[in-house]
Amino acid sequence: MKDLIDAKDSDVYDVLAFVAYAIETRTRIERVQKAKPGIAKTFSDDKQLEFIDFILETYVEDGVHELAANKMRSLIELKYNTISDATTVLGSPAVIRETFIGFQKYLYRDVEV
Repeated sequence: MKDLIDAKDSDVYDVLAFVAYAIETRTRIERVQKAKPGIAKTFSDDKQLEFIDFILETYVEDGVHELAANKMRSLIELKYNTISDATTVLGSPAVIRETFIGFQKYLYRDVEV
């Protein structure tokens, strides 16, 4: 379906919105660029923003499945080696989880159907 509407770098969400409501598709890069100002206002800690940027890079490269909650641990270990190292940099596991989940709403905030 993505190939049919020339949206191979877009999320399935965009493809479905295009098919159902004729809403222009966005690439993942465009979503990230549009979301960054809101993310920066909400997450002012430089270490959090660095972590979010890392996640966004993997999202752009590999797709929306990188934002799934079950990917959080592997992304943390990829970036920081261990959960313990991540908590030293980012704070408690609860703070890390809120960071991981909290920024994602900005990726789709602008969608109105």
